[in-house]
Amino acid sequence: MNKRIFFFLISLLSFSLASAQELTIEFGRNNIALNQAFTITLTAHNTRMSRYSGFPDIEGFVKRGTSSSSSTNFINGQRSSSVSITQNYAPTKEGQFKLPPFKIQVDDKVVSSNGTVITVGPAVKRQQQRQRYDPFADPFDDFFGRSNQPQEFIEVEADAFLALTSDKPSVYVGEGFTMTLAFYVSEKNQAELSFYELNAQLGEIIKKIKPANCWEENFEIENIQGEPVTINGEAFKQYRVFQSAFYPLNTDPIILPKVDMKMIKYKVAKNRTFFGRNRKEEIVTFSSKEKKVTVKDLPDHPLKESVSVGNYRLDEKISKSQLETGNSFTYSFAVVGEGNISAIKDLEVVSDDNFDLYPPNIRQDISRSNGHVRGGKSFSFYGVPNEPGEFDMSEYFQWVYFNPKKETYDTLKSEVKLIVSGESKKNEHILSNDMGSFYDVIEEQDNRLFSIGERERLRTILNIVIFALIAGVIALMIKK
Repeated sequence: MNKRIFFFLISLLSFSLASAQELTIEFGRNNIALNQAFTITLTAHNTRMSRYSGFPDIEGFVKRGTSSSSSTNFINGQRSSSVSITQNYAPTKEGQFKLPPFKIQVDDKVVSSNGTVITVGPAVKRQQQRQRYDPFADPFDDFFGRSNQPQEFIEVEADAFLALTSDKPSVYVGEGFTMTLAFYVSEKNQAELSFYELNAQLGEIIKKIKPANCWEENFEIENIQGEPVTINGEAFKQYRVFQSAFYPLNTDPIILPKVDMKMIKYKVAKNRTFFGRNRKEEIVTFSSKEKKVTVKDLPDHPLKESVSVGNYRLDEKISKSQLETGNSFTYSFAVVGEGNISAIKDLEVVSDDNFDLYPPNIRQDISRSNGHVRGGKSFSFYGVPNEPGEFDMSEYFQWVYFNPKKETYDTLKSEVKLIVSGESKKNEHILSNDMGSFYDVIEEQDNRLFSIGERERLRTILNIVIFALIAGVIALMIKK
């Protein structure tokens, strides 16, 4: 019977763990315009997602890049987390398209979807500044296109370059900057280009460019897509191959080193023939320029070594702003904005006899997209007031950080005013605490005063008596 109970408990535990670890697939809107995107989101709950097999191709759509996000919760001391990858699809024509059932393998697990039907209608009007280019134009028309021009090969100059850049020339300790390695191709470029053994090259390049003294938030580029950009008034397509946000841990300068990337460039045939070779490939090397990001120390402050750095705001909520003593309330203090969300430390709360505040449930959300790391960390408290009165909750809940835009320290303070009515619960609170067995027997003890000298004499006499008894027992044993 004991063995059966043991195996039953093991099975129950395995089932609980399996149900807690979950993979899901979610779709975006099924009814979209021709210039809008359809999305598929893969989410891993309470499990790691180090690799996955990729998203399906959809007839009538082309893939247009991915974005990632993560969320971490601490509820009653239990940790739960989720990681999401979103694939964007751009429609190429109007109509109704069927996405058949498909599967995605995540590490050693497989998640299935029944598919869906997507309806694409006419394009909707966009803002004027977005009409200068087509965001869904095929990024590989000039970059990876194949020409039909044949024989007698001619060298074509490539109007393209490689760049390793930072979005900021200088930052404070703890302030994030986004490092991007990208290949840029001019819209006027006539040379045919394609990547050469990109995965192998990229692995070595990343080892070289990652700074050792920084915390990293990687944007996880899975598909390389061309994005229109303008540089010095000239139109280019940017092909990002690596992008991460870095947060310096000290004042050591960040060096963005010179890196090389090999590409395949094609010579084209001068005269077109039906059976001849139309192009001839050669390996060419593109190099970036070395750059430097300076790191500034934070101004002097008592909390200089422990404050978070970023552009944050407070989002707070309370279940009741008026209540009686002894009645409970819930209060949420959420730090929201752009910065190193993972480095936000736990909120330190002022404690006194006016309230019983219990350890908070913690939730953390991080979104990495468009070169920015945004999100928030919330602390949800359960409290019970012991004293009547009007309380300014900023005296209990506040959080100090350094704002790099204002270049000054700032404090997020609660703006909640809590009004408590009723009788004081302080004495009840004291009586409700168990003082232990020491206090339970006080009333049973003799309260007469004794001289310390008298006690010492009594102790000496007792020791002599005990010694005499022991000596007598020993003598009796020897005599027998």
